[in-house]
Amino acid sequence: MQFDNLCKYLAEKYPQQFANWLLGESTTKVEVLKTELSLEPIRADSVTFLRTQKQILHLEFQVQVPTGKSMPLRMLNYWVRLHWQYGLPVTQVLIWLKATTNTAVFENEFQLESTRHGYQVIRMWEQSPEPLLQEPALLPFASLCAAENSTQLLSRVAQKLNNIEESQQRREIVTCTQLLAGLRFSKNLIVNLITEGIMRESVIFQEILEEGRQEEALVMTMRLLTRLFATLDADLQGRIRQLTTHRLEDLSEALLDFSEVGDLITWLEQQNEKEG
Repeated sequence: MQFDNLCKYLAEKYPQQFANWLLGESTTKVEVLKTELSLEPIRADSVTFLRTQKQILHLEFQVQVPTGKSMPLRMLNYWVRLHWQYGLPVTQVLIWLKATTNTAVFENEFQLESTRHGYQVIRMWEQSPEPLLQEPALLPFASLCAAENSTQLLSRVAQKLNNIEESQQRREIVTCTQLLAGLRFSKNLIVNLITEGIMRESVIFQEILEEGRQEEALVMTMRLLTRLFATLDADLQGRIRQLTTHRLEDLSEALLDFSEVGDLITWLEQQNEKEG
């Protein structure tokens, strides 16, 4: 689920860039719809609705094939409810993030008796990385694209990350890239090519080392944690704020292996044992 939330965050922060990529054309105005549909959404935390001047763009990000209701039926459900509410054409794009041979990722329509409904499907591991390498907001997805040499692709992504001029945006995009790259690459490779290859040589890392180093590291770590787990209770937040800069940097790397809040609690307890 943390990957779905991460993708939703990127799509809603950079709606123009996502709309341009997925619609294949430059759009002049894109609005993020914070909408409540007439019925309980199937998975409201993994979908993003964007509105252009002419249509609704429904984005659905998936790592694994869900159990229960099939994706074709889910996509039809959302299409009907969106069109009913807004009266606009609805373009739907289902984006599969992690390579798999499951036949469900090749389905692109719902069909039952006389009812047929189609939608677009993108399997990231089949996509060319070139369009994504040209847009900073899409760099996290570039690492998942097709490549004869996947390590070289990750290295290219790292170089592009280093070229992002605005420091706050670079911090965010680097963090998101590290997480999504974890779907494909080992933690050590990600650390070597991105964390060490960029953060330790970049202006960002030098700024962190200077005055305000601990505060900057804390902000970046807390942002990453909220992307992973949505919310943290006050006790956990307090424990994280007490960490030294060095521990915060260690936590930023350790997060690549976390899948639930319990992993964070275990890590914090291990740090207490080391200090004890």
